[in-house]
Amino acid sequence: MNLDRNENGLILVLNFAGVALALALLAGSLWLSTEVPLATKGFWGMGIVLLSLSLVNVVKYRFDHRSSEDRLRRIEDARNEKLLEDALREEG
Repeated sequence: MNLDRNENGLILVLNFAGVALALALLAGSLWLSTEVPLATKGFWGMGIVLLSLSLVNVVKYRFDHRSSEDRLRRIEDARNEKLLEDALREEG
């Protein structure tokens, strides 16, 4: 289980680095472009920030859904195991 956490941590670090690099490159290109009006730059910046927030929310909700399904599956497995144990005790 500890190995899974290390792998997940590495993946998270790489993803955060990729997002930070993409945002830095976008900010640099918006800063250096002289042909685009300031209002358009702000609109693009807000769009990217809101898109990033919505992607984070989608991933969070998918992870929460998967986590709740896994929790329900474990509860059902434990219940079924208890029922099997009770049935075996009654036979014996």
